[in-house]
Amino acid sequence: MSWYEEAVERVSGSEPDRGTPPAPGKVAEVARYLRTETLGGTLLLVAAAIALIWMNSPWGDAYVALRDFRIGPAAIGLDLTVGTWAKDGLLAIFFFVIGLELKRELVIGELNDRKTATLPAIAALGGMLVPACLALAVSWGAPGAGQAWAIPVATDIAFALAVLALTGSGLPGSLRIFLLSLAVVDDLGAILVIAILFISDFQALSLAAAIALCGLYWWLQHRRIRSSLLYVPLGLLVWYAVHESGIHATIAGVALGLLTRVKADEDESEAPALRLEHRLQPLSASVALPVFALFAAGVPIGVEALSDIATNRVAIGVIVGLLVGKLIGILGFSWLAVRVGLAVKPRALEWRDLAAAAMLCGVGFTVSLLIAELSLTGDAAERAKAAVLLASTAAALLGAAALRRRGRAHQAG
Repeated sequence: MSWYEEAVERVSGSEPDRGTPPAPGKVAEVARYLRTETLGGTLLLVAAAIALIWMNSPWGDAYVALRDFRIGPAAIGLDLTVGTWAKDGLLAIFFFVIGLELKRELVIGELNDRKTATLPAIAALGGMLVPACLALAVSWGAPGAGQAWAIPVATDIAFALAVLALTGSGLPGSLRIFLLSLAVVDDLGAILVIAILFISDFQALSLAAAIALCGLYWWLQHRRIRSSLLYVPLGLLVWYAVHESGIHATIAGVALGLLTRVKADEDESEAPALRLEHRLQPLSASVALPVFALFAAGVPIGVEALSDIATNRVAIGVIVGLLVGKLIGILGFSWLAVRVGLAVKPRALEWRDLAAAAMLCGVGFTVSLLIAELSLTGDAAERAKAAVLLASTAAALLGAAALRRRGRAHQAG
């Protein structure tokens, strides 16, 4: 058993197979990561539930007033609404942690091993392409279809891990590895979509400043400078420059995460990327994501709103993309990759296990809500976000039922 499998088995509470002794530090690190993300997913669910109840209660106007309240220095263009601060500011922390995790996985983690990475990488590609194509096909010709096709490409790892932790006992550790690796690649794809497609009022000078500041960050990392007195102001300047460039500000977090060192020197107890993950992942999981969910998930869910969704092809496309596209894309591309010899299915997994995981990947939530806000406006955005919430809830319930059934099958076998 690999160190990664040992870690996920430790989190799940089941007894791992005994084989080559794992690296204790890596086991503890991944176990910590999974526990934090699972807690974050639980808080995410609670925040979303509060937002929905609040918005659809007699105090819904107070929710809207708080979400749309403007705060910040107007002189430098940062008099943003509270909701926008949650989307552009707090989510930058979340994306910074994603950047750190991507860099670590690509350099020293599971995605550094071609044999291990191939199957989840191809599955993630299918889990992005098929939902996008289905969403576009269903909504073709409807207002907003040209932008909304990207909404169902994402999988919410925190939400998915929370569901997996509650329902996945008895499942092989390799299924968790598959899901985690898939989500990392999926996050990279969603980041590229946001960076390329959602640019408004592009400012080349600001982008040049952001690139120069990122270069300075890399140089400081290369020179082994460790002072937070330098990095915190520099990170804020990079965020501001990216925000002013017209590119979505969360990309600043990803860029800085990818530029952070992931290999420790001899005189370091841990690499800067790992140290920053320890400090910021709890903040990301327990504050940034729940606060974003609180201000993004507050959409009208009533008879009239549900009727609008049922007759709106863009919203239907989002639901079909998440519920059907993810399942077909992930399972279909995985089967094809194994069939033609590009990848190898873990021996402990059956195709029905992968189908259950693929169903759970229909939980889009955080990044899907973000793309909905970036791609659409007004009532169209509200309908799309409501569709994301409905599809994510359905995917979570269906995935949980399938995972519980597969867990029982493995325990009985």
